[in-house]
Amino acid sequence: AYDGEMKDVIKTVTYLDEEGVCRTLSEDELGFGYRTSCFCGTERIILSTTMELSPCPRDVIVKEMSELNQRRRDKQPLELPSAGSAFKRPVGGFAAKLIDECGLRGYRIGDAQVSEKHTGFVVNLGNATSEDVKRLLCEVQKQVKEKTGIVLEPEIRFMA
Repeated sequence: AYDGEMKDVIKTVTYLDEEGVCRTLSEDELGFGYRTSCFCGTERIILSTTMELSPCPRDVIVKEMSELNQRRRDKQPLELPSAGSAFKRPVGGFAAKLIDECGLRGYRIGDAQVSEKHTGFVVNLGNATSEDVKRLLCEVQKQVKEKTGIVLEPEIRFMA
């Protein structure tokens, strides 16, 4: 977020493969892309990473952290529980903008609601179930596709 990505600092990842064998991959082997890596869609369990950070004066880091945290507080619905960003950014656009343009700000199923503050988030108003969230995501996808032709890909994954 905000012009920084983990792929820029991760050098190695140690994980358990599907057979329970401990393995390590280097940054070139990790297959990093927008919201993806070689771990997506697998049963691999990440155990640890090594990262290489760039040195910077403490006051500069503290200032930047403060500014980034303020941006999040201003723009994201941090006052309510959520699973974070609900949809991946479609090519050439923003999911939140499309959802808003389709009139879905505040749309809800049960206690799962498209956030009033940032339409890219689905928030829990108190007693939302995973089924409420699933149904809401599907309805948002359906309406955005019908109105714009764009298929939104969920970021939230449900495990069986």
